[in-house]
Amino acid sequence: MRASSLKVVCISDTHGDHEKVTLSPGDVLIHAGDLTGHGTKEETQAFFNWFEMQSYSRKICVAGNHDTFVERDPIACQQMASNAGVELLNDSGCTVEGVSFWGSPITPRFWDWSFMRDPGADIEAHWDLIPTHTDVLITHGPAYGILDIVEREGGEKVHTGCPSLLKRIERVQPAYHIFGHIHEGFGRVQKGGVSHCNVSTMNRRYEISNKPVVLQLDKR
Repeated sequence: MRASSLKVVCISDTHGDHEKVTLSPGDVLIHAGDLTGHGTKEETQAFFNWFEMQSYSRKICVAGNHDTFVERDPIACQQMASNAGVELLNDSGCTVEGVSFWGSPITPRFWDWSFMRDPGADIEAHWDLIPTHTDVLITHGPAYGILDIVEREGGEKVHTGCPSLLKRIERVQPAYHIFGHIHEGFGRVQKGGVSHCNVSTMNRRYEISNKPVVLQLDKR
């Protein structure tokens, strides 16, 4: 029986400028990737040092395409996160007050960034791991057609989200899908019973400009 709510504060794409972010109080703090600007070990450690100091009962994050060191040395990064009291999700999950969270850093391939996979079986192998009982899905990037538009040179607008992720979300039906990656896609839409939240903290000019997104989740 649901008795009370869990206040979840969500940010993403701080790219090393996390200290410029003004956080709201809450129970759970989520960062949806691009913790660093250049993906170095030193930047990664600095992020976890800052994340550790934040006053939340649980702190959860996934990496993003800029977080090279996390991909290169996942064991060391898991240790960094553990030492900081942070749950670094990498195709893995956790439960908070009966609410199930699942996180993945994977995005469709674009150039040669970190945690990128090719379309088809390569990326679908990651999405197939998402449990059907997931309440809150955290990925670095969006599903296709949902807060995923990027304007290229010449004014062409392109959807950059993952079609395979969209199909998996339609099957799993999490209450929330939290992501970032596409800075100009910041916002929230409801589709097919799922609340999709692009929580990118930086704008397209790589400036901290968007406030954290705060969600109230029912405890189970």
